[in-house]
Amino acid sequence: MFIVRPVALNDLDALYKMSSLAKVGLTTLPHDRAILESRIQKSLGSFKKKSRCSDGELYFFVLEDTKTKKVVGTSSVISKVGGFEPFYTYKIETAIKESKLLGVRKEIRYLRLVKNHSGPSEIGTLFLIPKLRSSGVGRPLSLTRFLFMAEHPESFEKQVIAELRGVIDENGRSPFWDSLGVHFFEVELKKADFLGMADKSFIAELMPEHPIYLPLLPKKAQAVIGKVHEDTKPALHLLKREGFEFIGEIDIFEAGPVMGCPLRSIRTVRESRIARVEKIINQPENASEHSCVIANIQSFEKFRAAAGSLKLLRSGAAQISSELAQGLGISKGDLIRYAPLACHSEASVSKLRRRI
Repeated sequence: MFIVRPVALNDLDALYKMSSLAKVGLTTLPHDRAILESRIQKSLGSFKKKSRCSDGELYFFVLEDTKTKKVVGTSSVISKVGGFEPFYTYKIETAIKESKLLGVRKEIRYLRLVKNHSGPSEIGTLFLIPKLRSSGVGRPLSLTRFLFMAEHPESFEKQVIAELRGVIDENGRSPFWDSLGVHFFEVELKKADFLGMADKSFIAELMPEHPIYLPLLPKKAQAVIGKVHEDTKPALHLLKREGFEFIGEIDIFEAGPVMGCPLRSIRTVRESRIARVEKIINQPENASEHSCVIANIQSFEKFRAAAGSLKLLRSGAAQISSELAQGLGISKGDLIRYAPLACHSEASVSKLRRRI
């Protein structure tokens, strides 16, 4: 089985090796040992801190194959973006220009640079090794973050965003960057992404704050604004089913869309429930019955999650398999938080809860 757990320091080698598979644009999983180690240390500190308010904490999760003990995926949550270094986006806005003399009225879209020092929570770092991308394990890897946020809502902002990777070709070239950003920064997109992970001061120093009128950009750049990389389409589809919508802002480098949703409106958060484990049975799980994402919620550090099935008893307590209990570190009497793995109608959700 596959479990999602907080990252550990001894995951560094595996993460560094896996990061070599990530393409340009996935800035939160760089192929750089020092930056990865720094992110691990920050995550360890965040889990240990057990913050009851959002102050830029990083919660970094990995997906582990319990049979091979190998790390095969990652995901993360930042409790609050901004702060000393602002969170930058371009806001897409519209200006109306009209000439009565010529009988012309134009609605012209333009980009306005937004610097947010006190932003929302952000999900990111969703990565799965290529050979597992059609296996179905990507969904619980993504949804685990929402179960964690549902359990600790006071540690996050009321609004949650996801900045998705934009259109970038196999050579790491972005039509948007090549038409706009390169003229101000005079470096390749890959280098700008890398520099932005350590120090964003160059953005404030070089990025123009005047409006960028879209009709002045080449058609190829206009065509990719708010579009996602081909590999990111499954993540976009999942987020939409969770209630995320495009908020009219894009990444300043490759123009990927920024999606947003109120924390309590996220489907997994809204539909999640808590139950106490009363029975643990030896019967192995049936793969076709993996209808929930289930988490051990005993503490920040012990948080674990996996796709699995459970049965609600008449008492309201839960029955789970020994395999799932062992994988999540759950004992009889422990509390779990669970949610349907897939999006359902309200009627289907009620039926699902009665069934599980």
